[in-house]
Amino acid sequence: MTAADFHALHQGPEVLRLPNAWDAASARIIESAGAKAIATSSAAVAWAHGFADGHHLPVSKLVATIEEIARVVSAPITADAEGGYADNPADTAQNIVALMRAGAVGINIEDGREPHELHVRKVAAVRAAAEREGVKLFINARTDVWLKQLVAPEAALEEGVRRGKALRDAGADGFFVPMLIDADALATIVREVGLPVNAMARPGLPDAARLQEIGVRRLSAATGVAAAAWAATRAAAEAFLETGDSDVLAQKIGAPFNYNALFLKDG
Repeated sequence: MTAADFHALHQGPEVLRLPNAWDAASARIIESAGAKAIATSSAAVAWAHGFADGHHLPVSKLVATIEEIARVVSAPITADAEGGYADNPADTAQNIVALMRAGAVGINIEDGREPHELHVRKVAAVRAAAEREGVKLFINARTDVWLKQLVAPEAALEEGVRRGKALRDAGADGFFVPMLIDADALATIVREVGLPVNAMARPGLPDAARLQEIGVRRLSAATGVAAAAWAATRAAAEAFLETGDSDVLAQKIGAPFNYNALFLKDG
């Protein structure tokens, strides 16, 4: 599928649901479960490689991960690129070009605690680089106004709208607002910013049907699927280590599934 196909997924009729992957196996499993697109989680990818989240993962490893995912899925891929793994817009754009060449047709790029103006310049630089590459890259600009509490709570909505409009004008295609779960505030963001809005799955967030009514176009699981998988891994390991009972392990596995078939060309 193409970048244009990925753009179209943000136009409905349903909210685009993204159970974020962290490697080729998780991406292929997620696709086989019915996902219309594959998104990575920067934290989950970093942890899967033994690195902390927050620009600690070498960008070469993220590029390799996208290449591996692209080899086994047919759905469009969007890569969580944190803040671009660089401190300046030109290097950020170069890193995003590498992700595009690896197979990504969308990216997330966040502000974190860096200046908002730098985030805007990074988005503009990435847009220009994508145009030079001839790729209709979907740039999902993320603000951490709520996640990192960048401003006082009473000022967060106004600041989020301000940042969203500036990122839209710089060339962003979507606006990601992690930790914003209030329906009325999400509706304001949708109305005022004028971009497809991406919510992050968190306790208290309205379900997909309600988000669709509000006008939110995209819902990300973030680290949720990875955390669930790793919690199951820990539980299975603990149970096996405790007794060495093969029957207990078999119960943890559940019904057999042919994972190998997912990776065969005729599978």
